[in-house]
Amino acid sequence: MKEMESRTMEEETHEMSTPLITKDEKVEDSKNISSASSSSSEAIAANSKSEIQQLQETEENSPVKQVALTVPTTDDPSLPVLTFRMWVLGTVSCVLLSFLNQFFWYRTEPLSITAISAQIAVVPLGQLMAAKITDRVFFKGTRWEFTLNPGPFNVKEHVLITIFANSGAGSVYAIHVVTVVKVFYKKHITFFVSLIVIITTQVLGFGWAGIFRRYLVEPAAMWWPANLVQVSLFRALHEKEERPKGGVTRIQFFLIAFTCSFAYYVFPGYLFQMLTSLSWICWIYPQSVLAQQLGSGLYGLGIGALGIDWSTISSYLGSPLASPWFATANVAVGFFFVMYILTPLCYWLNVYKAKTFPIFSDELFTSTGQEYNITAIIDSHFHLDIAAYEKEGPLYLSTFFAMTYGVGFAALTATIMHVALFHGREIWEQSKASFQETKMDIHTKLMRKYKQVPESWFVCILLVNIAATIFACEYYNEQLQLPWWGVLLACGIAIVFTLPIGIITAITNQTPGLNIITEYIIGYIYPGYPVANMCFKVYGYISMTQAITFLQDFKLGHYMKIPPRTMFMAQIVGTIIACLTYLGTAWWLMETIPDMCDTTASNSVWTCPSDTVFYDASVIWGLIGPRRIFGDLGTYEAVNWFFLGGAIAPILVWLAAKAFPQQEWIKLINMPVLIGATGMMPPATAVNYTSWIILGFLSGFVVYRYRPDLWQRYNYVLSGSLDAGLAFMGVLIYLCLGLENISVDWWGNNLDGCSLATCPTAKGVVVEGCPVFS
Repeated sequence: MKEMESRTMEEETHEMSTPLITKDEKVEDSKNISSASSSSSEAIAANSKSEIQQLQETEENSPVKQVALTVPTTDDPSLPVLTFRMWVLGTVSCVLLSFLNQFFWYRTEPLSITAISAQIAVVPLGQLMAAKITDRVFFKGTRWEFTLNPGPFNVKEHVLITIFANSGAGSVYAIHVVTVVKVFYKKHITFFVSLIVIITTQVLGFGWAGIFRRYLVEPAAMWWPANLVQVSLFRALHEKEERPKGGVTRIQFFLIAFTCSFAYYVFPGYLFQMLTSLSWICWIYPQSVLAQQLGSGLYGLGIGALGIDWSTISSYLGSPLASPWFATANVAVGFFFVMYILTPLCYWLNVYKAKTFPIFSDELFTSTGQEYNITAIIDSHFHLDIAAYEKEGPLYLSTFFAMTYGVGFAALTATIMHVALFHGREIWEQSKASFQETKMDIHTKLMRKYKQVPESWFVCILLVNIAATIFACEYYNEQLQLPWWGVLLACGIAIVFTLPIGIITAITNQTPGLNIITEYIIGYIYPGYPVANMCFKVYGYISMTQAITFLQDFKLGHYMKIPPRTMFMAQIVGTIIACLTYLGTAWWLMETIPDMCDTTASNSVWTCPSDTVFYDASVIWGLIGPRRIFGDLGTYEAVNWFFLGGAIAPILVWLAAKAFPQQEWIKLINMPVLIGATGMMPPATAVNYTSWIILGFLSGFVVYRYRPDLWQRYNYVLSGSLDAGLAFMGVLIYLCLGLENISVDWWGNNLDGCSLATCPTAKGVVVEGCPVFS
């Protein structure tokens, strides 16, 4: 603290306002400077200096318009950061969000409570602590001097508290491994081994995240759109703002929108749950399988289905208000192609016996359309029983499920080709210039005033985590099944893909996943071991995802001018606290709730939708293996052609951009995002996408284009308020009504209302509750 404060005594001051200036306005400013030269000498002396300074500040600001409009170009290095308030509120926020998110994760309608909720809730608490806690200085005059109350609650403390909260937001992916082994396979795994897997997967990516900072954090072009929601909210909560005539301030707008979101969620969350998916075609044709396949938002193609519920809109794809319009448009095109062209075409042409199964399902089937008996093909050593598998017959997937795997193959090769073609030169130039002084925007320039985190720290974290992972996999091989070379291979895959996927995330707010390719690779190399497959996937996929998350937090600290070493500490400590809380909560629930994850149990809300998909994947890629599903011994061998299609698609866009350079819109076609649009399906459903796309269009295109003043002022604040209102009401409903199992039984709480959407249409296939076609 003292060292940091001494640095603030430098001659330079960094108090600069955010210039909201477009390119046209820059030209106008230049004209003004030129015209000033023809004025009197006094006018030149008085005006030209300020105008030139303003122009220079504008040139230093971010070239990304959304960033220039949202992020302040100011810094006050004297603000205290590592305060008692930060530690208390940060730790409480992290523990509380971790507990609640894991608690709701297993439920039929999982509720994800974002860091936005904590970001808002801690403001009055921080201000109360600033007002009431003693400001006495302890150990005054010594090197250990400190105070519990260094002054008013400030924005930098607030940012660090939010970083802690970010660690507890979302989910810990490795919990899936523990849940699937304990609950689905009903095999043994200890708490200690589970903890090693969870901590190492969460922290591993931090090692190479630090190495990629120069590529994904410092360049202004890497702008990370999702961070602008939190930056906008920080400004609304801390900056004094005059109310515009006839309007409201951002904090007033936030409170109004928060109250409305809080009050409204009682309807889709409890009283009228059909608002989650208004599938009106099913109402018109209650006896038609075809109509319900087309119209069901949860179990079909979702034509016309709409969710008037923020949790439906934002649960899987994030906030549509934070997505740039070109990225939203790419997602929309990709979703439309897969959902409304590829899937129906394959289904009605009966590709891979498609009509024998539901058109949209993540279940595993026999050739007769019945649910596959997985336990029958596992031997006593938790390995595939080949004889039993041949007796049961080959495993089949629904058409959509098979196509999503193909799309995942294509998205991977498209990511590699897109980054090489469109960003290869930038990466090469950045690599050459990484140790030289290059042109910086105002944010990078201000951050250079702080002591940076040495790369050796990140390398040490990386090596320690790899060593701990190898030890766990070798010493507890009976539980984890993964050999040491599998750990090294998984880390290699994650490191290679972090940069290209990080670039896409930093520009488009969409993150292509590595889950499919990691399980594909280990499934071929090491088939028949489901736990090894799951572990390889979390080490190869989640370590990369965690690296992206850490980099996004680095960028948030970059925008808010948080000392890098302080940010480093908060991320590490927050991640460790979150891991302990997540695993403790999950373990407690698995030990105490009967029929956990059993979809056949009546009136149970603990159906674990995401864990079910994870379990299915472990069977497909780990237990049975890709060779018997997608290889020469399997049914779906032709799906591998998607790899080639994904590689070709970005080349076509690149060639079109070169052939028609005047057509700027061609460069906005992002094939990894477009092809990987349906990567979250399942468990995401059609209504999640249609509702997200509609709201993204209204915000990112209509309002941004025709009312940019309103978009700039309120867009990200609205996103944060909707998140917070839903989260608080969701928790309140569960605590007051869910714990007592009090429900309202009427047709409005019949989710979707499309009971026939999951029925097969092949002749002679008998499924309970479905008509038999002849």
